[in-house]
Amino acid sequence: MSNKFEDKHKQTFRISDRAYRVISIAIFIAIAVLFFFAVDATGRNSISKELTTLENALSRDIVQCYAIEGRYPPSLEYLEQHYGLTYDKTTFFVEYMPIASNLYPDVTVIMIRDN
Repeated sequence: MSNKFEDKHKQTFRISDRAYRVISIAIFIAIAVLFFFAVDATGRNSISKELTTLENALSRDIVQCYAIEGRYPPSLEYLEQHYGLTYDKTTFFVEYMPIASNLYPDVTVIMIRDN
């Protein structure tokens, strides 16, 4: 006995095994690509934050040197030796141009390579 509400000519939609595999592989590849782009974007954001942190550390160390010693640091190496400044020299280039012992130096930070 059949249900009176059931359509006798109803066709069920079935996905073949091959189509199911292709769809599964396509979904997996899409998720992998999205994951790759998310990791890449996170890496780029991290590098820009490192750049900002380096600029802030340079400024802080320069002002601290002036406050303690009464003069601005004569070189970048002086900041590294006496104030513990460290940074990734393969990623960032720091140009430090002292003007005078009582004038704030010209400091430029440039990203060498983009990770």
